[in-house]
Amino acid sequence: MTYVATYVTNRSDPEMEDRVARHRKQRPAHWTTIENRFDLKCLFQEQKDSLILLDCLTLWLSYRQMTGSSEAVIVEELEDAVRSISTGSVGLIVVSNELGLGLVPSSPESRGFRDLTGRANQLMARLASRVEFMVAGLPLPLKGDKP
Repeated sequence: MTYVATYVTNRSDPEMEDRVARHRKQRPAHWTTIENRFDLKCLFQEQKDSLILLDCLTLWLSYRQMTGSSEAVIVEELEDAVRSISTGSVGLIVVSNELGLGLVPSSPESRGFRDLTGRANQLMARLASRVEFMVAGLPLPLKGDKP
């Protein structure tokens, strides 16, 4: 298992750094962990014959947006990365957040991010063979067979 953590760990946010530290401790020692890498296509191609757990898509989207990429570029980059592994033997599990079930954000930037996340989640669901929506720790199958 290759665990791809999508939070930039060199930021000055003590609370988030504590969260990252807890996540690191919870991961099995035999997993390979990749941090501070955001070039998904290259990363996926480097992990031949591997199962990749991307945690989480929402933080990756946030990073790409903060680095100045437009929504169209971000979605295209994501689709290109995922399609690049469709012919290989790499398995991909993606964790993401559903932001559209809550209140409408008050700022244009926040609404734009919510919309970007929704489009990215729709893209991932379209390309995935199986999709599960987790609520209160319970999986709700949306697409594909149960494991």
